[in-house]
Amino acid sequence: MQINRSNESVAPCDQKQKMHQQVSQHLNEDTEHEKIAVRLYFLGLILFLAAWLIKTPFLWLNDLGYVAATLTAGYHVMWEGFGETLTALRQKKRFAPNIHILMTLAAVGAILIGSFEEAALLILIFAGAHFLEDYAEGKSKREITKLLKMNPTEARLLQADGRTKIVPVAQLVIGDQVQVLNGGQVPTDGRILSGSTAIDESSITGESIPREKTVGDEVFGSTINGNGTFLMTVTKDSSETVFAKILQLVDQSQNNLTKAATKIKKIEPIYVQVVLYLFPLVVLAGPLLLGWSWSLSLYRGMVFLISASPCALAASAVPATLSGISNLAKRGVLFKGGAYLANLSDLKAICFDKTGTLTAGKPVVTDAEFFGLTVPEQQQLLAVVTAMERRTNHPLATAIVAKYGEQVPDLPLTANNQVGQGLTATYQGLSYRIAKPSVFAQVPLPIEQRQDQLAQAGKTVVYLEKNEVIVGLLALMDVPNENSRAAIAYFKRQHVHTTMITGDARLTGQAVADQLQIDQVIANVLPEDKSSIIAQQQTEYGLVGMVGDGVNDAPALVKADVGVAMGDGTDVAIDVADVVLMQNDLAKLSYAHQTSQRLNRVVMQNMIFSMVIVLILVTLNFLGQMDIALGVIAHEGSTLLVIVNGLRLLLPSRIRA
Repeated sequence: MQINRSNESVAPCDQKQKMHQQVSQHLNEDTEHEKIAVRLYFLGLILFLAAWLIKTPFLWLNDLGYVAATLTAGYHVMWEGFGETLTALRQKKRFAPNIHILMTLAAVGAILIGSFEEAALLILIFAGAHFLEDYAEGKSKREITKLLKMNPTEARLLQADGRTKIVPVAQLVIGDQVQVLNGGQVPTDGRILSGSTAIDESSITGESIPREKTVGDEVFGSTINGNGTFLMTVTKDSSETVFAKILQLVDQSQNNLTKAATKIKKIEPIYVQVVLYLFPLVVLAGPLLLGWSWSLSLYRGMVFLISASPCALAASAVPATLSGISNLAKRGVLFKGGAYLANLSDLKAICFDKTGTLTAGKPVVTDAEFFGLTVPEQQQLLAVVTAMERRTNHPLATAIVAKYGEQVPDLPLTANNQVGQGLTATYQGLSYRIAKPSVFAQVPLPIEQRQDQLAQAGKTVVYLEKNEVIVGLLALMDVPNENSRAAIAYFKRQHVHTTMITGDARLTGQAVADQLQIDQVIANVLPEDKSSIIAQQQTEYGLVGMVGDGVNDAPALVKADVGVAMGDGTDVAIDVADVVLMQNDLAKLSYAHQTSQRLNRVVMQNMIFSMVIVLILVTLNFLGQMDIALGVIAHEGSTLLVIVNGLRLLLPSRIRA
C-alpha cells in the first residue's frame, strides 16, 4: 500500500518546472513589450492619417503630425536601433550597430531635410513589416515551444488509506503509486501496475496511432491516456523523464544557430558599419561628381541607407532553421541545434552501431529444421521445447517462446538448466535436451555441415535432442529492423559511405551487413575503440555521423560531427548526442537528411535573393529612379518573401524513394 506522505514538506520545483517558469516569464515580458509597441504603432498610424487627410492652413501643424507619427510608430525601431547599439558598446566595448539604426538615421535625416511625410511613411512601413517578420519568425518557434503547454502539473497520488490526493508533479518521488483516469494526462514516467489502456504518445514519439498498454508496460509523462484507467508506479524523477529531456533539447535548439545564421549575425554589424561609412561618401559624391544639389544628394543618401540595409539577409537563415527544427520535432526527431541540422546534409560517411540500431536488439527464430520426424512428432517436439523454455531464463528462451508460444499447448514438465550442458527435461518417459553444438560429442556430418552453413550466415544454432539423438535444430539471429534497409539504401544513393561498427564476431556482423548492403563492417570492436574509428573515418572522408543507442556508443557519438541517439537507448547516449530519434526508426533519419538539404538550399536562395535586391535598389537610387517610399516597400517586401520562403520548411518534405 502507498505510504502517506501528506505531512512531508513540498519538494522544490524540479528542473523541468523551473525551465517552464523561466520560459513563460520571458515570453510574458516579450509579449507585454510587444503590446506597448503595437499600441504606439497604431497611434502613429492614426496621427499619420490625420495629418495626411486633414489639410490645415498651417503646414507646420501637418508636419508636426508627421513627426509625432514617426516618433510613436517608430518607438520600438528607435529603441532597438540606439538602445541595443549603446548596450553592445557598453558590454562589448565596440561599436556594433544593427539594421534598425539605419532606418532610424534615414527617418531623422528625412526630417532634417524637410521630408516629414516620407519620414513618417518610412517608419510606418518598416515598423509594420517588422511586426510581420516577428510574427512569421515566431511561428516556427511557437510550434516548438508549445510543448511547454503540454507539461504535466498535477498527479493523483495514491494514499495509504486507498484514497487519492491531487499533488504537484514536482512532489512525486520514485516508487510513488499514481492513478491515471481515462482521458487524463500521464504525469511522469512510470510502469503500469494494474489496468490496461491505449495511450496517445505523439508528444514523445511523433506517432499518431495510440499504443496499447497493460501491466508491466512503460508509460511516459505528458502522454494522453485513452478510455482505460490504470495505476502506475513512478520510475523516474520528474527532471529525468523523457519529456523533460525533450524540453531541454527544445531549449538548446532555439539557441544554437546554423553556421550560416551565425555568420550572418557576425557580419550584420560589420555590414551596417560599412553602410554608415559609405553614407557621407555618397552624399559628397552627389554634388562633386554627379552634379546633384546638396538637398537632392542628402535625400539620395537617405534612400541609400534604406536600400543597402541588410534586413532580408539577416532573415535568411534563422526562420528557415527554426522551421526545419519544428518540422522534425513534430515527427519525433529532436535536434539540439540548427548547426547539427545544417551539417547533416554535408555528411560524407555515417557509422551505425548494430544491436538495437540496425537490428531489433533481440534474437528471433529464423530457421527450424527436423531430422527423421513426422509432422505430428515435430509439433510434439516444439511443444516440449517451448514448455522447457517457458520455465527458464535462458538467453534464447524469449525468442523461442515468442515464435511458438501461441502455436503449441503448454505442457506440464520441469526443466533443468545445467551449466555447460544445456537445458534438459523429461516428458512422458522421454528425455529432451536443448544445447549449443559444442555440447554434443558426436554429430552426424549432414547436421554438422548444415550448422556450419547457418553459422556462416551469422546465426546462432541450438540442437534439439530426443532420447540422446539429435532430431532437430533451431537457428536464431538478431535480424535487421524494418526501416534499416530503406535507410541504408537512401544514404548509399546520397553517396554517403555506410559503416557498421559492432562488438560481435565478424561473421555475425557481416551477415547483417550483407542483408542491408552496408559498405563496410568493423567487427570485434571494443567500446573504447569506437571513438578512434570515427576519428579515422573523419580523416578519410570528412564529416562523419554516428548512430547508436548504448553507453558504449557515447564516446563515438561525442566524437562524430553529428551524433544520433535512438530514443529507446540509454540516457547517456541521449544526453551526449546531437540528434535524438524518439522512435527507433531510421526512416526518420533519412527524412531529417532530406530536410537538412532543403534547409541549406532555402538559406542559399534567401542570401542570394536578398543581396540581388540590395544591388538593384542601390543602382536604381543612383539612377534617380528610387524614392524613400518605393525603397521601403521593395526592401521590406523582399524581407517578407525571404521569411515566407523559410517558413516553407514547416511543410513536410517529400519522401524520395
